Amino acid sequence: MSPNHSISLSAYLEERKKITDDALERYLPPEENYPPVIFKAVRYSVFAGGKRIRPILCMASAEAAGGNVEPVLPVACALELIHTYSLIHDDLPAIDDDDYRRGRLTSHKLFGEDIAILAGDALLTEAFRLMSEIRLMEKIAPERLLAVIRDIAEAAGYFGMVGGQVVDVQSEGKTVESEVLHYIHTRKTGAMITAAVKAGAILANTGEVELNALVSYGRNVGLAFQIADDILNVEGDPTLLGKGTGSDAKRGKVTYPALMGLEASRKKAGELMESALFAITHFDYRADPLRMIAKYIVERKF
Repeated sequence: MSPNHSISLSAYLEERKKITDDALERYLPPEENYPPVIFKAVRYSVFAGGKRIRPILCMASAEAAGGNVEPVLPVACALELIHTYSLIHDDLPAIDDDDYRRGRLTSHKLFGEDIAILAGDALLTEAFRLMSEIRLMEKIAPERLLAVIRDIAEAAGYFGMVGGQVVDVQSEGKTVESEVLHYIHTRKTGAMITAAVKAGAILANTGEVELNALVSYGRNVGLAFQIADDILNVEGDPTLLGKGTGSDAKRGKVTYPALMGLEASRKKAGELMESALFAITHFDYRADPLRMIAKYIVERKF
C-alpha cells in the first residue's frame, strides 16, 4: 500500500480474512485425527464465518507500525482461536443459552454440551501452543513474543475477558452503576481487542510512543465495538446478524442502550471512534486500515 493508493475497506477486510482463514486451515489439525469429534467440533466453530476482526486488527496494527503481516500471523490466528472458544462457552445453556451463532447451530446444539465445552478448552489451549511454536515465530525476538503471550493471557483471563464475563453474568436482571457497565464491556470485549492491536505493534518492534498511541486506539475501538453490539442486539437485522435480536433485554443484560438509551449509546460509540482516530493522528497512510476499521466498527450493520 503506497501513499497514493486508496483502498476499499471491504476489499481489505476480505483479503485479510482470506489470509487468516488460509493460515487457520494450515495451523489446525484435520478432522481425521483421533478422536475425530473434537477436531470436527473445533473446525465447525472456527470456520463458521466470523469477520476475523481481532486477527485483522493485529495485522493492521503491525503494518501501521512499519511491520509485515507474515511474522504476526500465528499470533493473529491465536487471537481468533481464543475468541472462538469464548463464543462456544458463551452460547452454552449455563451462560447465554443461544441456539444459533452466525446463522448456524451453536456448537452445543450440534455436538452436545460436553463436546462443546471440550472444544472451547481445546481452542484456548491450542492458541498458546500456536504462539509458542518456535518454527513459526523464529523471526520474532523472544522477549517480545513473551510479552505478547503474557498480554494476551491477561486479556483472556480473570483480569480481562473472563472477569468481565463473570460480572456480566452476575449483573443480569440487576440495576447497576455506569462504572460496572464500563468494567464489563472494557474487559469482556475490549481487553482482547486492545490486546490484538498491542500485539501487532509489539511484534512489529515499534517504539514506546507509537505503542502507547496504538494501545489507546485499541481501548477506544474495543469499547465502541461492544456498544455497537449492544445497539445491534436491539435494532439489528437478525438475517444479517445470523442470530436473534432482543436477547439482551430478555435476559436482563447490562447494556449501554438499557442504561443510557439508543441515542446516547450511538453518541458514545461515535465519541470513542473519534478518540481512536485521534490517537493515531500522527501515523502515516499505513494506518489507514485502522482508521477505516474504527469507522466500520461503529457503523456496521452486523
